[in-house]
Amino acid sequence: MTQFNRRRVLRGMLGGSAVTVGLPLLNVFLNGNGNAMADGTSMPLRFGTWFWGLGMSKSIFVPKQTGANYELPEEIESLKPIQKNMNLLTNLVAYRDGAFFCHYTGWVVFRTGSSPQVNDQAPGESIDVTIANQIGRGTRFKSLTAAATGDIRTVVSYENANTPNSSEVSPINLYTRLFGPDFQDPNAPTFTPSPKIMVRKSALSSVTDEIKDLERYVGAEDKARLDQYFTGLRHLEQQFDQQLIKPEPRPACTPAKAPKESTMGNEASLVRQRHKMMAELLAMAAACDQTRVFNLSWSNASSNTTKPGYDKPHHTCTHEEPVDEKLGYQPNASWFARRSFEAWAEYVGAFAAIKEGDGTLLDNCFIMANTDVSYARVHSLEEMPAFTAGRAGGKIKTGMHVDCKGGQGTSLGYTAMKIMGLDAESWGTKSNQTNKTINEILA
Repeated sequence: MTQFNRRRVLRGMLGGSAVTVGLPLLNVFLNGNGNAMADGTSMPLRFGTWFWGLGMSKSIFVPKQTGANYELPEEIESLKPIQKNMNLLTNLVAYRDGAFFCHYTGWVVFRTGSSPQVNDQAPGESIDVTIANQIGRGTRFKSLTAAATGDIRTVVSYENANTPNSSEVSPINLYTRLFGPDFQDPNAPTFTPSPKIMVRKSALSSVTDEIKDLERYVGAEDKARLDQYFTGLRHLEQQFDQQLIKPEPRPACTPAKAPKESTMGNEASLVRQRHKMMAELLAMAAACDQTRVFNLSWSNASSNTTKPGYDKPHHTCTHEEPVDEKLGYQPNASWFARRSFEAWAEYVGAFAAIKEGDGTLLDNCFIMANTDVSYARVHSLEEMPAFTAGRAGGKIKTGMHVDCKGGQGTSLGYTAMKIMGLDAESWGTKSNQTNKTINEILA
C-alpha cells in the first residue's frame, strides 16, 4: 500500500509546466481511532476561560438535583443545547483574607488563587498565564484574550501583579491579528517564513547577546531584573521559532472570512454580536493551533450592558431594582443574567461545532467560566457559581451539576492545573490555598 505522510503533495505536468497540488487532510493522517495523529502524537490539549459579571439569581439558577440529568432552572434554560458538554458548579466560596473590593475580590480569587489586598492590583499571575507557560510556548500566541464589552479596560488576565493582559475588543482586529498577513496556514502545501518574523528573530538574538555581556558587570539586584527580562526574551524567541518552521497540519483548521466590523455600544444585542464573532474566531484559532490558551469576557464585573427600553445598566439594576414579591427575584437583573448564559452557550457551541479527529475541538479543551459575585445586590462571595466545558481529552466528565457545599473556589483552578499537566502540590494562599480537586467531574 502506498505510504502517505502528512506533507505529501501530488506532482505532475500540465502544458509542459510542473504542477504541485497539496492534498487535503485525510483520515490517513490520523491514527486508526481518529483520536491522535498517525505518528501517535496526541491531539493538542487546550485551556480556556470565560467571564460574566454580576452572578445569578439563586432561586431560578441553582438546580434542585445534583449529578447527571438535572433539570435546568429557568434562568439557565438556554444552556440545554450544551448541557451534556458542560458542568455546573454551585456553592463555592472566595475568601477575603482581610480585604474586600466590590466586584473585584471574587473573580481575582478564582483566577489567581489569592485575595487581592490592593484594589485593581492582582496578587500575582492569573491561572491562564500559569497554564500558558506550561502548554502555550510552542504556538504562535502563548495566549489570547478578548472581550465583547467594547471596553479596552476589561481585564481578566494578569501576567504578574502589575501587568494586566489587555483584551482585544474589536472582532475585525482580532481576525487580522489571527489570520492576517503573518498567519501560516498549517494545511498549505508550501511554506515560506515571513521576512518580518525572520528580522524580528535576528534582532532579538542580538539583544540577547548584549544582555549576556551586561550581566557580567551588574549587581545582584540588577542581575535579577535582567534574568526576568531575559526569560521573557527567550519566551519571545520560542514564539518566533514556531513561526519559522512549517506548522503541523491541523484537519480542523478552516479559517473563516473576515467578519464585518460590529457597531460598538453596550446594548445587549450589540455585545452579543461581538461576542459571537469572537467566540468563533477563538475556536478557529485553537483549531489552527495558533494558540492553546484563550480568554473571552462577556461583560465587565460591574457590567454596563443595557436593555432596550430600560433606563438602568446591568450593574445599577442589581442594586436599585426591588425584588418582585411574586417572582421572588429581580426580573430585569435576571433578564441581563439570561443574556450572559445565552452567550456562554454560544461560546461552548463554537468549539463543539468544529470536528477534530473522532470527536470535536471541545472534546480536547477544558474551559472554566467564573463570575465576580453570587448575588450582586449584596456583593456576596458565598454560594458562587461556575461552569466548565469540554472533556480535556477524556480527563473530564461532563453533564454534571456539582454542589460544592461551601468548598473553596480555588479548587476549580487547581483542578484545571492538574488536568493540564502542572505538577503543583497546592494552589493559592491563606484561606484560599487548596490541594483539592473537584473529583465529581474527573473521569
